[in-house]
Amino acid sequence: MMNKNWYVIGLMSGTSLDGVDLVYVKISRNKAYDFEILETKSINYSEIWKNRLQKAFSFSGEKLTRLDADYGIYLGELVVDFIGENNIDKVDFIASHGHTIFHNPSQNYTLQIGSGAHLSTKTGKKVICDFRTQDVALGGQGAPLVPIGDQILFSEYDFCLNIGGFANVSYDNGSDRIAYDICPANIVLNLFTRLEGFDYDDKGKIASKGAVNKELLKKLDALEFYLQDQPKSLGYEYVIESILPIFSEFDLSFEDRLRTFVEHSASQIASSINEAASNFDEEELKVLITGGGALNDFMIQRIKDLTNAQIVIPSRDIIDFKEALLFAFLGVLKDQDEVNCLSSVTGAIKDHSSGVIYNV
Repeated sequence: MMNKNWYVIGLMSGTSLDGVDLVYVKISRNKAYDFEILETKSINYSEIWKNRLQKAFSFSGEKLTRLDADYGIYLGELVVDFIGENNIDKVDFIASHGHTIFHNPSQNYTLQIGSGAHLSTKTGKKVICDFRTQDVALGGQGAPLVPIGDQILFSEYDFCLNIGGFANVSYDNGSDRIAYDICPANIVLNLFTRLEGFDYDDKGKIASKGAVNKELLKKLDALEFYLQDQPKSLGYEYVIESILPIFSEFDLSFEDRLRTFVEHSASQIASSINEAASNFDEEELKVLITGGGALNDFMIQRIKDLTNAQIVIPSRDIIDFKEALLFAFLGVLKDQDEVNCLSSVTGAIKDHSSGVIYNV
């Protein structure tokens, strides 16, 4: 295996609608892969973009097609500014996750908008994107996709947990890499906080003041998704169809809604950690937590209360930009026509190299 370096800009937009993460990273291959984060930036969505993306779930085909193009141009503008601000002179390609609008693999479709053609044209750079569609076409869940990056770049951890819009996990069970979506997380919490005029619940302070409604918690914990075997994944549809209708049955204060859902998410996450611990010495199980949820002190404490594993909160760059970094890495693997999507994770009929490449 020859030594090589790639300079990549990774883009990530999560379902919690907090904004776009950009990372400029050097990925090296010298016997093994390694990385160095060079520059980062998070850009919050304007209210106009938040509204367009949140309402896109109900858009007509024509309106959604226009949004796909507009969003690709918007991402391109962000990248051009990012390159200029940081005097970046070498970019091998841009790896873009896009923004998920639909994700329903059981019906054979998924959609991440952010036209790669428009992004490539706007930046004048090669673009690798649309990482999920091929996996769904091969019978997979199209998610989670980052586990191969967890396995290769973060192998010192037994259990890689990301708490974003949804909480997902990745770990080795001895022979295969296992990964799946655990439960909704920030996507629900942020829906509630925005109704009250807050972008999010800073460190979980509001939730910590509430009380758990045990009847609501019991109904949430009884949802059929938690009884399903892996692989399995979640989308915004699930929140609309399964989570919010349960909340509508209860007349709760803002604080109690947040508190109950934090308890639900923390308990589901802890159950997944504890289940995985059966493959390890539980006292030595090392859990890396990233994503916006890693900054929710109250949720992290509840997870710690419910498991004996060693919880590791990494540097802020890794917390905030790990997913963007890993999509940059998926782009490198695609660029080399190497496997970047594991059938053991998604349930696809085979391992494969997923993504679509746009050249200028």
